[in-house]
Amino acid sequence: MTPVQQRLFALQDPDYRAFHCTLIPNVPVDKIIGIRTPALRSLARELSGTHEAELFLDALPHEYYEENNLHGFLLCRIRDYGKCVEEIDRFLPFVDNWATCDSMSPSCFGRNPEALEADIRRWIASGQTFTVRFGLRCLMNHFLEERFHPKYLDWAASVRSEEYYVNMMVAWFFATALAKQYDAALPYLENRTLTPWVHNKTIQKARESYRITPEQKEYLKTLKTPLR
Repeated sequence: MTPVQQRLFALQDPDYRAFHCTLIPNVPVDKIIGIRTPALRSLARELSGTHEAELFLDALPHEYYEENNLHGFLLCRIRDYGKCVEEIDRFLPFVDNWATCDSMSPSCFGRNPEALEADIRRWIASGQTFTVRFGLRCLMNHFLEERFHPKYLDWAASVRSEEYYVNMMVAWFFATALAKQYDAALPYLENRTLTPWVHNKTIQKARESYRITPEQKEYLKTLKTPLR
């Protein structure tokens, strides 16, 4: 057992492990230690910038799910945008579940919108499930408010995949777009631009949102499309 693995097992919470295993069914149970996220983030703060962290980040692939999450939290603490993206590109091929993917939100991304835009396009075009999902989530997190442009809706709508975790992210993106840019996003549903499953999932998620008005929810309900 490596030094980092020893630290991780010292944080194990068996009850939380039993619960968390149900949330990430595509990860083998024996690869889940069971550690609450605040404890993992605290360990990332403790390790950040140390030689031990450097050795850990170099040691890909990892054995345990929580090692991957710790890896992601450490990358989020890198302040230099170029270095952060370089490390994320090296790590993304090893990301194998939605939770690890969605936990990565580097603070340096918000300070580098032009560079991030180009990297998002590259990630979305990769064809790799969790790399695509990561790109779409970055697009959702950073480009649906003050930096919004209608082209970003086209980028997300152009994604076509057979992968559940990609399609869920497209639906999440458009449900969020409806909450933040309703008038711009609505035509993508009215014109049936999305695939039927993503279309209906978008409506479902939007109607579950407290940021969508009751009137908007009623109208969205009328736009549901039958699945073949």
